[in-house]
Amino acid sequence: MSEVVIRQATYKDASLILEFIKELARYEKAEHEVIAAEADIIETLFADTSTTQALICESDGQPIGYAVYFFNYSTWLGKNGLYLEDLYITPKKRGVGAGKAMLTYLAKQAVSHNCGRFEWSCLDWNEPAIKFYESLGAKAQNEWVGYRLSGQALLDLAES
Repeated sequence: MSEVVIRQATYKDASLILEFIKELARYEKAEHEVIAAEADIIETLFADTSTTQALICESDGQPIGYAVYFFNYSTWLGKNGLYLEDLYITPKKRGVGAGKAMLTYLAKQAVSHNCGRFEWSCLDWNEPAIKFYESLGAKAQNEWVGYRLSGQALLDLAES
């Protein structure tokens, strides 16, 4: 089995990260929603003021996936949490343990930062991912419904 290596991403990985984002969007049938450009990735993910971090997963020296995460806060726990925005492993490299290695790495980050939670979202039709997450002990949060303001609705509320 190939060795899986996880490393912090740098601004030099911006193009690679964008390609992985587009691959993920294609998988999620939403490629048309990706408007980010390489410059956006550099400016927002790697700026000195960024609160977001990225990882690159490699196998045999080749990049096979990425993760983007940030720390949030739980008022009920009185602790930070780690929120995984994206985790993606290219399809031809799935099943080699890369996804589990990435989640393990992130769980260690959460524990080392005294986080009370490690959370992420998953599309309800992504049965392979759901089964994988549940095999690790993750529990779906079915009672919570995510909401989003974006585009004109976000602008309208901000201007009201």
